[in-house]
Amino acid sequence: MQNQKLFDQFKLTHDLYVFNPAKWEQQFNTEGLPVLDILRATERQLCTGMERGGYGVYSSKLAEKFWQTVKKDLSQIDFVGVVRTFEKVGE
Repeated sequence: MQNQKLFDQFKLTHDLYVFNPAKWEQQFNTEGLPVLDILRATERQLCTGMERGGYGVYSSKLAEKFWQTVKKDLSQIDFVGVVRTFEKVGE
């Protein structure tokens, strides 16, 4: 895979982010933006080919299936680029 190292590093950061978003949010967003760009480009390549081939009806289903597959390993991918504020409870 062409971007294996990038994806492997992001997977590590993603897993840390799942357990402690406040601590890992900045690194998650920084590493996640290029990964998200690659995933979106891949989705466009898949769907554009179908639309040109006369199967445009199936294009949205393919895109949905693609993102479901991505989210099996990267469940928080939708949060890349989202900046949240975290408050400490009990203070």
